[in-house]
Amino acid sequence: MRTYTQLIQQERYLIYILKKEKYSQARIAALLGRDKSTISRELRHNRGQKG
Repeated sequence: MRTYTQLIQQERYLIYILKKEKYSQARIAALLGRDKSTISRELRHNRGQKG
């Protein structure tokens, strides 16, 4: 069974920067060593005004 570790603030910031640079979710996941679903959830969760 996998254990889940939360994203740290630096990872969230890096996701934001890489997404602005048009990196795919799969590429961001590979760079961070995270699952694609984690990146997807983070982007979906933070797609509001504050982003």
